[in-house]
Amino acid sequence: MRIESKLPNVGTTIFTVMSGLANQVGAINLSQGFPNYQPSYRLQQLVTEHMAKGANQYSPMPGILPLRERIAEKIRLMYEVSVDPETEITITAGGTQAIFCAIAAFVRPGDEVILLEPCYDSYRPSVETVGGVAVPYPLSAPDYQVDWNEVKKRITPRTRMLCINTPQNPTGTILREADMLKIQEILRGTDVILMSDEVYEHLIYDGEPHASALRYPELYARTLAIYSFGKTYHNTGWKTGYCVAPPELTREFRKIHQFNVFSANHPMQAAFADFMADPAEYLGLPEFYQQKRDFFLQAMSATRFKPLPCAGTYFQLFDYSAISDEQDLAFCKRLTTEYGVAAIPVSSFYSDLKDEKVIRLCFAKTEDLLAQAGERLSKV
Repeated sequence: MRIESKLPNVGTTIFTVMSGLANQVGAINLSQGFPNYQPSYRLQQLVTEHMAKGANQYSPMPGILPLRERIAEKIRLMYEVSVDPETEITITAGGTQAIFCAIAAFVRPGDEVILLEPCYDSYRPSVETVGGVAVPYPLSAPDYQVDWNEVKKRITPRTRMLCINTPQNPTGTILREADMLKIQEILRGTDVILMSDEVYEHLIYDGEPHASALRYPELYARTLAIYSFGKTYHNTGWKTGYCVAPPELTREFRKIHQFNVFSANHPMQAAFADFMADPAEYLGLPEFYQQKRDFFLQAMSATRFKPLPCAGTYFQLFDYSAISDEQDLAFCKRLTTEYGVAAIPVSSFYSDLKDEKVIRLCFAKTEDLLAQAGERLSKV
Protein backbone atom coordinates (compact mmCIF):
# COMPACT_ATOMS: atom_id res chain seq x y z
CA MET A 1 0.00 0.00 0.00
CA ARG A 2 1.42 3.39 -1.02
CA ILE A 3 1.03 6.15 1.56
CA GLU A 4 1.61 9.72 0.48
CA SER A 5 2.16 11.98 3.48
CA LYS A 6 0.25 15.25 3.65
CA LEU A 7 3.16 16.62 5.72
CA PRO A 8 6.26 15.01 4.17
CA ASN A 9 8.68 17.47 5.76
CA VAL A 10 7.27 17.18 9.29
CA GLY A 11 8.97 14.93 11.82
CA THR A 12 9.04 14.83 15.59
CA THR A 13 8.68 18.36 17.00
CA ILE A 14 11.74 20.09 18.38
CA PHE A 15 9.98 20.30 21.75
CA THR A 16 9.68 16.51 21.95
CA VAL A 17 13.29 16.09 20.80
CA MET A 18 14.78 18.50 23.35
CA SER A 19 12.55 17.43 26.25
CA GLY A 20 13.39 13.80 25.48
CA LEU A 21 17.10 14.58 25.47
CA ALA A 22 16.76 16.53 28.72
CA ASN A 23 15.03 13.58 30.37
CA GLN A 24 17.62 11.17 29.01
CA VAL A 25 20.59 13.03 30.51
CA GLY A 26 18.87 14.55 33.55
CA ALA A 27 19.20 18.15 32.34
CA ILE A 28 17.23 21.16 33.57
CA ASN A 29 14.48 21.47 30.97
CA LEU A 30 14.09 25.11 29.93
CA SER A 31 13.13 24.07 26.40
CA GLN A 32 9.43 23.22 26.39
CA GLY A 33 7.05 25.95 27.58
CA PHE A 34 5.43 24.63 30.72
CA PRO A 35 5.75 25.58 34.42
CA ASN A 36 7.40 23.23 36.91
CA TYR A 37 5.02 24.35 39.67
CA GLN A 38 1.43 23.42 40.42
CA PRO A 39 -1.70 25.40 39.56
CA SER A 40 -3.76 26.88 42.37
CA TYR A 41 -4.79 24.27 44.94
CA ARG A 42 -8.26 25.83 45.03
CA LEU A 43 -8.58 25.42 41.27
CA GLN A 44 -7.60 21.76 41.55
CA GLN A 45 -10.20 21.27 44.30
CA LEU A 46 -12.87 22.88 42.13
CA VAL A 47 -12.21 20.30 39.42
CA THR A 48 -12.64 17.50 41.95
CA GLU A 49 -15.83 19.06 43.29
CA HIS A 50 -17.37 19.32 39.83
CA MET A 51 -16.44 15.73 39.05
CA ALA A 52 -18.24 14.68 42.23
CA LYS A 53 -21.26 16.75 41.20
CA GLY A 54 -21.45 14.89 37.88
CA ALA A 55 -19.66 17.07 35.30
CA ASN A 56 -18.12 13.98 33.70
CA GLN A 57 -19.98 13.67 30.41
CA TYR A 58 -19.86 15.76 27.25
CA SER A 59 -20.28 19.46 27.77
CA PRO A 60 -22.32 21.44 25.23
CA MET A 61 -20.42 21.72 21.95
CA PRO A 62 -19.58 25.48 22.34
CA GLY A 63 -18.63 25.01 26.01
CA ILE A 64 -20.66 25.50 29.17
CA LEU A 65 -22.47 28.82 29.26
CA PRO A 66 -21.27 29.89 32.77
CA LEU A 67 -17.65 29.77 31.55
CA ARG A 68 -18.44 31.66 28.37
CA GLU A 69 -20.21 34.28 30.47
CA ARG A 70 -17.15 34.60 32.73
CA ILE A 71 -14.96 35.10 29.66
CA ALA A 72 -17.30 37.80 28.36
CA GLU A 73 -17.05 39.53 31.76
CA LYS A 74 -13.27 39.39 31.57
CA ILE A 75 -13.25 40.88 28.07
CA ARG A 76 -15.47 43.74 29.27
CA LEU A 77 -13.19 44.33 32.26
CA MET A 78 -9.90 44.24 30.35
CA TYR A 79 -10.74 45.56 26.90
CA GLU A 80 -14.03 47.47 27.41
CA VAL A 81 -15.63 45.39 24.67
CA SER A 82 -18.93 43.51 24.77
CA VAL A 83 -19.07 40.07 23.16
CA ASP A 84 -22.02 37.69 23.19
CA PRO A 85 -21.16 34.50 25.10
CA GLU A 86 -23.78 32.59 23.12
CA THR A 87 -22.60 33.47 19.63
CA GLU A 88 -19.00 34.75 19.89
CA ILE A 89 -17.16 32.50 22.38
CA THR A 90 -16.29 28.82 21.88
CA ILE A 91 -14.42 26.71 24.45
CA THR A 92 -11.75 24.52 22.86
CA ALA A 93 -9.43 21.67 23.76
CA GLY A 94 -6.50 24.04 24.14
CA GLY A 95 -5.13 26.89 22.08
CA THR A 96 -3.52 24.66 19.42
CA GLN A 97 -6.83 22.95 18.65
CA ALA A 98 -8.44 26.37 18.32
CA ILE A 99 -5.70 27.46 15.92
CA PHE A 100 -6.23 24.38 13.74
CA CYS A 101 -9.99 24.87 13.65
CA ALA A 102 -9.62 28.56 12.79
CA ILE A 103 -7.39 27.70 9.84
CA ALA A 104 -9.39 24.66 8.70
CA ALA A 105 -12.67 26.58 8.77
CA PHE A 106 -11.57 29.16 6.21
CA VAL A 107 -8.50 28.00 4.27
CA ARG A 108 -9.16 25.97 1.12
CA PRO A 109 -6.64 24.21 -1.16
CA GLY A 110 -4.44 26.80 -2.83
CA ASP A 111 -5.33 29.61 -0.44
CA GLU A 112 -2.39 31.57 0.93
CA VAL A 113 -1.76 32.22 4.61
CA ILE A 114 0.80 34.83 5.68
CA LEU A 115 2.95 33.78 8.66
CA LEU A 116 5.27 36.13 10.56
CA GLU A 117 8.30 33.98 11.30
CA PRO A 118 9.71 32.84 13.65
CA CYS A 119 6.29 31.56 14.71
CA TYR A 120 4.63 28.87 16.78
CA ASP A 121 5.32 25.60 15.03
CA SER A 122 1.69 24.45 14.58
CA TYR A 123 0.75 27.22 12.14
CA ARG A 124 2.41 25.93 8.99
CA PRO A 125 1.39 22.24 9.38
CA SER A 126 -2.20 23.32 10.04
CA VAL A 127 -2.20 25.38 6.85
CA GLU A 128 -0.63 22.60 4.78
CA THR A 129 -2.91 19.87 6.17
CA VAL A 130 -5.94 21.60 4.62
CA GLY A 131 -4.12 22.30 1.35
CA GLY A 132 -3.21 25.91 2.01
CA VAL A 133 0.05 27.59 1.05
CA ALA A 134 2.13 29.18 3.81
CA VAL A 135 3.66 32.53 2.82
CA PRO A 136 6.37 33.42 5.34
CA TYR A 137 7.52 36.90 6.21
CA PRO A 138 10.83 36.45 8.06
CA LEU A 139 11.66 38.72 10.99
CA SER A 140 15.21 39.25 12.20
CA ALA A 141 17.01 39.42 15.52
CA PRO A 142 17.49 41.24 17.76
CA ASP A 143 14.22 43.21 17.71
CA TYR A 144 12.04 41.11 15.32
CA GLN A 145 10.10 44.20 14.29
CA VAL A 146 7.46 43.97 11.56
CA ASP A 147 7.53 46.17 8.47
CA TRP A 148 3.82 46.12 7.64
CA ASN A 149 4.46 47.53 4.17
CA GLU A 150 6.45 44.36 3.45
CA VAL A 151 3.58 42.27 4.80
CA LYS A 152 1.19 44.18 2.54
CA LYS A 153 3.31 43.24 -0.49
CA ARG A 154 2.61 39.57 0.28
CA ILE A 155 -1.16 40.03 0.06
CA THR A 156 -2.48 38.65 -3.23
CA PRO A 157 -5.93 37.65 -4.55
CA ARG A 158 -5.12 34.18 -3.12
CA THR A 159 -4.47 35.44 0.43
CA ARG A 160 -7.08 34.08 2.83
CA MET A 161 -5.56 34.63 6.24
CA LEU A 162 -2.91 36.54 8.18
CA CYS A 163 -1.67 34.93 11.39
CA ILE A 164 -0.31 37.10 14.20
CA ASN A 165 0.78 36.28 17.73
CA THR A 166 1.05 38.86 20.51
CA PRO A 167 2.88 38.49 22.83
CA GLN A 168 4.88 36.43 20.36
CA ASN A 169 6.34 32.97 20.84
CA PRO A 170 9.30 32.56 20.53
CA THR A 171 10.57 36.15 20.32
CA GLY A 172 8.91 37.70 23.39
CA THR A 173 7.95 40.77 21.35
CA ILE A 174 4.53 42.43 21.45
CA LEU A 175 2.38 44.27 18.96
CA ARG A 176 1.23 47.74 19.99
CA GLU A 177 -1.68 49.92 18.97
CA ALA A 178 0.22 51.33 15.99
CA ASP A 179 0.74 47.78 14.72
CA MET A 180 -2.91 46.86 15.10
CA LEU A 181 -4.05 50.01 13.31
CA LYS A 182 -1.64 49.25 10.47
CA ILE A 183 -2.98 45.69 10.20
CA GLN A 184 -6.48 47.13 10.11
CA GLU A 185 -5.41 49.48 7.32
CA ILE A 186 -3.69 46.90 5.11
CA LEU A 187 -6.58 44.41 5.42
CA ARG A 188 -9.28 47.01 4.75
CA GLY A 189 -11.18 46.20 1.57
CA THR A 190 -9.88 42.62 1.40
CA ASP A 191 -11.42 39.25 2.26
CA VAL A 192 -8.42 38.35 4.44
CA ILE A 193 -9.23 36.85 7.84
CA LEU A 194 -7.03 37.59 10.84
CA MET A 195 -6.07 34.77 13.19
CA SER A 196 -4.85 36.54 16.33
CA ASP A 197 -3.06 34.16 18.71
CA GLU A 198 -3.25 35.90 22.09
CA VAL A 199 -2.57 33.00 24.45
CA TYR A 200 -0.01 35.05 26.40
CA GLU A 201 -2.36 38.03 26.82
CA HIS A 202 -1.65 38.28 30.57
CA LEU A 203 2.12 37.87 30.28
CA ILE A 204 3.11 41.42 29.28
CA TYR A 205 5.67 43.42 31.24
CA ASP A 206 6.88 46.87 32.18
CA GLY A 207 3.38 48.33 32.29
CA GLU A 208 2.61 47.75 28.60
CA PRO A 209 -1.07 47.16 27.68
CA HIS A 210 -2.18 44.22 25.58
CA ALA A 211 -3.17 45.41 22.11
CA SER A 212 -5.84 42.77 21.59
CA ALA A 213 -7.55 42.57 18.21
CA LEU A 214 -10.79 42.68 20.21
CA ARG A 215 -10.17 46.37 20.95
CA TYR A 216 -10.56 47.45 17.31
CA PRO A 217 -14.12 47.00 15.96
CA GLU A 218 -13.18 47.12 12.29
CA LEU A 219 -10.39 44.61 12.84
CA TYR A 220 -12.44 42.35 15.10
CA ALA A 221 -15.02 41.99 12.32
CA ARG A 222 -12.51 39.76 10.48
CA THR A 223 -10.76 38.20 13.52
CA LEU A 224 -10.63 34.87 15.28
CA ALA A 225 -8.79 35.51 18.57
CA ILE A 226 -7.31 32.50 20.38
CA TYR A 227 -6.69 32.15 24.14
CA SER A 228 -5.39 29.51 26.56
CA PHE A 229 -6.27 28.73 30.17
CA GLY A 230 -3.12 26.61 30.35
CA LYS A 231 -0.89 29.65 29.93
CA THR A 232 -2.97 31.72 32.35
CA TYR A 233 -3.41 29.26 35.21
CA HIS A 234 -0.23 27.13 35.04
CA ASN A 235 -1.94 23.96 33.79
CA THR A 236 -0.87 23.35 30.21
CA GLY A 237 -1.79 19.66 30.53
CA TRP A 238 -5.46 20.48 31.06
CA LYS A 239 -5.68 21.51 27.38
CA THR A 240 -8.45 24.09 27.64
CA GLY A 241 -8.68 27.30 25.65
CA TYR A 242 -11.18 29.35 23.70
CA CYS A 243 -11.84 31.28 20.50
CA VAL A 244 -13.55 34.68 20.33
CA ALA A 245 -14.94 35.75 16.95
CA PRO A 246 -17.92 37.59 15.45
CA PRO A 247 -21.05 35.43 15.01
CA GLU A 248 -20.58 34.79 11.30
CA LEU A 249 -17.01 33.59 11.83
CA THR A 250 -17.92 31.64 14.97
CA ARG A 251 -20.58 29.70 13.03
CA GLU A 252 -17.95 28.45 10.58
CA PHE A 253 -15.41 27.82 13.34
CA ARG A 254 -17.90 25.65 15.26
CA LYS A 255 -18.61 23.54 12.17
CA ILE A 256 -15.01 22.34 12.30
CA HIS A 257 -14.75 22.29 16.10
CA GLN A 258 -17.79 20.03 16.53
CA PHE A 259 -16.31 17.32 14.31
CA ASN A 260 -12.74 17.83 15.48
CA VAL A 261 -13.28 17.29 19.22
CA PHE A 262 -16.98 18.18 19.66
CA SER A 263 -16.43 19.60 23.14
CA ALA A 264 -13.68 20.37 25.65
CA ASN A 265 -13.00 18.89 29.09
CA HIS A 266 -16.20 19.33 31.14
CA PRO A 267 -15.00 19.40 34.80
CA MET A 268 -12.15 21.77 33.91
CA GLN A 269 -14.62 24.16 32.26
CA ALA A 270 -16.84 24.17 35.34
CA ALA A 271 -13.84 24.77 37.61
CA PHE A 272 -12.57 27.66 35.48
CA ALA A 273 -16.03 29.25 35.53
CA ASP A 274 -15.95 29.33 39.34
CA PHE A 275 -12.29 30.32 39.57
CA MET A 276 -12.64 33.29 37.21
CA ALA A 277 -15.05 34.96 39.64
CA ASP A 278 -11.92 36.51 41.17
CA PRO A 279 -10.17 38.64 38.49
CA ALA A 280 -7.11 39.00 40.75
CA GLU A 281 -6.10 35.49 39.68
CA TYR A 282 -5.29 36.69 36.17
CA LEU A 283 -4.70 40.41 36.75
CA GLY A 284 -1.69 39.59 38.94
CA LEU A 285 0.07 37.53 36.28
CA PRO A 286 2.15 40.33 34.68
CA GLU A 287 3.86 41.09 37.98
CA PHE A 288 4.27 37.38 38.80
CA TYR A 289 6.03 36.58 35.54
CA GLN A 290 7.95 39.85 35.31
CA GLN A 291 9.60 38.95 38.60
CA LYS A 292 10.57 35.59 37.13
CA ARG A 293 11.93 37.22 33.97
CA ASP A 294 14.03 39.67 35.99
CA PHE A 295 15.25 36.97 38.35
CA PHE A 296 16.32 34.81 35.42
CA LEU A 297 18.09 37.70 33.70
CA GLN A 298 20.01 38.30 36.92
CA ALA A 299 20.85 34.60 37.16
CA MET A 300 22.18 34.74 33.59
CA SER A 301 24.14 37.97 34.06
CA ALA A 302 27.37 36.09 34.82
CA THR A 303 27.17 34.13 31.56
CA ARG A 304 28.42 35.06 28.09
CA PHE A 305 24.90 34.80 26.64
CA LYS A 306 23.44 38.10 25.42
CA PRO A 307 19.75 38.56 26.33
CA LEU A 308 17.39 39.99 23.72
CA PRO A 309 14.45 42.22 24.74
CA CYS A 310 11.53 40.34 26.31
CA ALA A 311 8.28 42.32 26.52
CA GLY A 312 5.99 39.32 27.00
CA THR A 313 5.49 35.51 27.15
CA TYR A 314 7.52 33.35 29.53
CA PHE A 315 10.37 32.87 27.09
CA GLN A 316 13.70 34.67 27.04
CA LEU A 317 15.90 34.69 23.93
CA PHE A 318 19.70 34.72 24.13
CA ASP A 319 22.29 35.41 21.44
CA TYR A 320 25.22 32.99 21.75
CA SER A 321 27.28 34.24 18.79
CA ALA A 322 30.04 35.45 21.13
CA ILE A 323 30.37 31.89 22.47
CA SER A 324 30.21 29.65 19.43
CA ASP A 325 29.59 29.61 15.69
CA GLU A 326 27.89 26.22 15.89
CA GLN A 327 24.54 25.68 14.19
CA ASP A 328 21.89 26.43 16.83
CA LEU A 329 20.42 22.92 17.02
CA ALA A 330 23.84 21.38 17.56
CA PHE A 331 24.62 24.05 20.15
CA CYS A 332 21.38 23.33 22.04
CA LYS A 333 22.08 19.62 22.08
CA ARG A 334 25.58 20.28 23.42
CA LEU A 335 24.20 22.58 26.14
CA THR A 336 21.90 19.77 27.17
CA THR A 337 24.43 16.94 27.23
CA GLU A 338 27.54 18.82 28.42
CA TYR A 339 26.11 21.53 30.67
CA GLY A 340 22.79 20.07 31.74
CA VAL A 341 20.40 22.80 30.47
CA ALA A 342 17.97 22.17 27.60
CA ALA A 343 17.05 25.02 25.25
CA ILE A 344 15.21 25.42 21.93
CA PRO A 345 16.99 26.59 18.75
CA VAL A 346 15.08 29.53 17.27
CA SER A 347 15.82 28.29 13.75
CA SER A 348 13.16 25.62 14.33
CA PHE A 349 10.50 28.36 14.21
CA TYR A 350 11.46 29.39 10.63
CA SER A 351 10.35 27.59 7.46
CA ASP A 352 13.87 27.82 6.06
CA LEU A 353 15.57 27.09 9.43
CA LYS A 354 17.09 30.58 9.46
CA ASP A 355 19.93 30.46 12.01
CA GLU A 356 20.90 33.70 13.77
CA LYS A 357 22.67 32.01 16.71
CA VAL A 358 19.73 32.59 19.05
CA ILE A 359 18.21 30.15 21.55
CA ARG A 360 14.97 30.22 23.57
CA LEU A 361 14.81 29.46 27.29
CA CYS A 362 11.61 29.17 29.35
CA PHE A 363 11.56 31.01 32.70
CA ALA A 364 8.21 29.61 33.91
CA LYS A 365 10.14 27.72 36.56
CA THR A 366 10.83 27.99 40.28
CA GLU A 367 13.63 30.35 41.25
CA ASP A 368 15.88 27.57 42.55
CA LEU A 369 15.79 25.92 39.12
CA LEU A 370 16.43 29.21 37.31
CA ALA A 371 19.36 29.99 39.59
CA GLN A 372 20.80 26.52 39.01
CA ALA A 373 20.44 26.91 35.25
CA GLY A 374 22.23 30.27 35.34
CA GLU A 375 25.07 28.73 37.34
CA ARG A 376 25.49 25.89 34.89
CA LEU A 377 25.38 28.19 31.86
CA SER A 378 27.99 30.49 33.39
CA LYS A 379 30.48 27.72 32.64
CA VAL A 380 29.79 27.74 28.92
